[in-house]
Amino acid sequence: MLNLQIVMLRLFLILSLLFQDAPLAITAPQPGETLHELVEIQGRMDLPHFASAELAFTFDQSVSDPAAGWFVIQTFSQPPTDSVLSVWDTTALTDGVYALRLRVFLLDGNVQEVLISNLTIRNNEQLSTPAFRPTDPVFNFQPLNETPGDSSQPTPAQITMYPTSTPLPPNLAALTASSIINIFWKSAVTVLALFAFVSFILRLRKNI
Repeated sequence: MLNLQIVMLRLFLILSLLFQDAPLAITAPQPGETLHELVEIQGRMDLPHFASAELAFTFDQSVSDPAAGWFVIQTFSQPPTDSVLSVWDTTALTDGVYALRLRVFLLDGNVQEVLISNLTIRNNEQLSTPAFRPTDPVFNFQPLNETPGDSSQPTPAQITMYPTSTPLPPNLAALTASSIINIFWKSAVTVLALFAFVSFILRLRKNI
């Protein structure tokens, strides 16, 4: 009976360890995800003897290279109380495949880390269908109202209006042809009358 209790206790401890959450983990994002713009990195680092931690990224193909350069996203002087570890701004990165690493330094000098690879960043990918923008011009074409069988009558939309000229007022100083002839004959008669009068005066003076 005692042996059965010991076996059951060991089995319970093993199951507890299997289903217990790992004290060090990155829960989001997960391998294979496609990321863009601001990415929320979630995880935990509930390790005893915590000294400091570092969250960094690198190119995915450089993960296996010990000399690969890791770029720090954020450092920690104590374990965060929130599940959100940091917000990763990917807008300045070239599109490609990257990896994340959460490394914890312990007081005894040991280092523990967790790695998430195969993270695809896509910020400059063009959309297949351009989205409508409010600033785009909108053209609204209205069809002409035409009467079937009657193409001789233009519709109001087809009538072209031209500006009309305003007639000038009559010139009072202008002379017509009839006025010129009338003035000519009056002048001729006046000259002849004056000539006859002068001739008559001269004859009278001679006779005296």
